[in-house]
Amino acid sequence: MNPFTAMKAKKTLEENHPKAALFVKQVIMSGMPADSVIEISVTKPGESTKTTNVKITQSDLDALNELLKMAK
Repeated sequence: MNPFTAMKAKKTLEENHPKAALFVKQVIMSGMPADSVIEISVTKPGESTKTTNVKITQSDLDALNELLKMAK
């Protein structure tokens, strides 16, 4: 993805969802140690809420760090 396009998409998401953007900056980007749990709920119109969670492992963090290195 073109860096300019990525930055434009990021700006759009931050403008449309300021609370979510702030959450990501404060919680996720500040560092996520192994054994942290991320829980996500989605409620589609007219449907019941679906919820799942993931427990972050050290191998998850290692894989993410490798992806971040590749992106630089």
